[in-house]
Amino acid sequence: MKTKGIRTNKVNIVTLGCSKNLVDSEVLYTQLKGNGYNVAHESKKDDAQIVVINTCGFIDGAKEESIDTILRYADAKAAGVVDKVYVTGCLSHRYKDELALEIPTVDAWFGTNELPRLLKTLKADYKHELVGERLLTTPTHYAYLKIAEGCDRPCSFCAIPLMRGGHVSRPIEELVTEAKSLARRGTKELILIAQDLTYYGLDIYKKRNLSDLLARLSDVEGIEWIRLQYAYPAGFPMDILDVMQERSNICKYLDMPLQSGSTEILKAMRRGITREKTEALIETIREKVPGIALRTTLIVGHPGETEALFDETYDFVEKMRFDRLGAFQYSHEDNTHSHTMPDDVPAEIKQERADALMELQQGISWELNQEKIGQTHKVLFDRKEGGYFIGRTQFDSPEVDNEVLVPAQHYVRLGDYARVQITSAEEFDLYGNVVS
Repeated sequence: MKTKGIRTNKVNIVTLGCSKNLVDSEVLYTQLKGNGYNVAHESKKDDAQIVVINTCGFIDGAKEESIDTILRYADAKAAGVVDKVYVTGCLSHRYKDELALEIPTVDAWFGTNELPRLLKTLKADYKHELVGERLLTTPTHYAYLKIAEGCDRPCSFCAIPLMRGGHVSRPIEELVTEAKSLARRGTKELILIAQDLTYYGLDIYKKRNLSDLLARLSDVEGIEWIRLQYAYPAGFPMDILDVMQERSNICKYLDMPLQSGSTEILKAMRRGITREKTEALIETIREKVPGIALRTTLIVGHPGETEALFDETYDFVEKMRFDRLGAFQYSHEDNTHSHTMPDDVPAEIKQERADALMELQQGISWELNQEKIGQTHKVLFDRKEGGYFIGRTQFDSPEVDNEVLVPAQHYVRLGDYARVQITSAEEFDLYGNVVS
């Protein structure tokens, strides 16, 4: 049996899942720090008295990773390595009672909206003065700004509303205050996130108000890039394109999950849009913001997706030539509309279809990257790895998109920008030299 080390008043926060979960962990981190706790994020040391696991419950793979992590720390508690294990986040919110029966070693389970109760359990106060103040777990130069919680969309395959509730926008003034606080501490890039960015404001301002928010954030001193993730195509507010074109610090980048290129499957998914309207939207976006980089995600193997319907999605990708793309395999989610349909696409077929889309996208990405050779781009440098400084252009989000590699003899300061001339390109990476 492993004996305990010295672990006085220390909490280790373990975050699984998306950037929205990461923001939730950062809010918890900030509150605990404000209460005098010694807090770590993703600590690899066995010196924490308490572990808080922020889980993801979105798809099967994420659920399995969350459960594996919970079991690992439950075993650590049984072995005397940690004293307390608490679980929060989407998986806990959705399956709290079932998990509590299966893993009784966990001390308490919390939902996605139970931060005050979690803090109380940890004998900490919820400090209202810390709202809008956030300690980052990412490199200081970029930060995620969550502008809303939950989702009102009726997508048939998605359980997010069951875990996160309906859409709740945060007021513009609150978001501007948080952005200013982040900028004072060195943040240069804001990545706006929500389950659905383009719904922003409908609940509190009675209109889609993302364009006004963007204009206000664009005025925050020190913020050089503002990036949009998770836009929804149906009801897309065109006025944000005008702001994007007018404001130089709003990246010409848009992450818009489209899920399918087949009108029949889009109808089954309850996405509220057809392929024809989607293509028209993409054409308008590209006309209004020349050079914009479009990222999307697609789901293959949704119930009812025949080979012919998948071919429609394949043709859609071939025609639209997205700058960035990810493909996911459908999995049944409890209590969703799609769960009532037969999961009639075999796992091996789903894998083949996902692979086919990614192989197609690899070729598209290679061709688009070749066009960048000889161009000069502003690059924000995230890290040094091996013999390279590694950064991103305005067309790339951290961790999921392309990167720019510059030989280490070209000294750059991490977290700063430099002008880089592209000298060569691969499918997902660009290589270049600093020119200023």
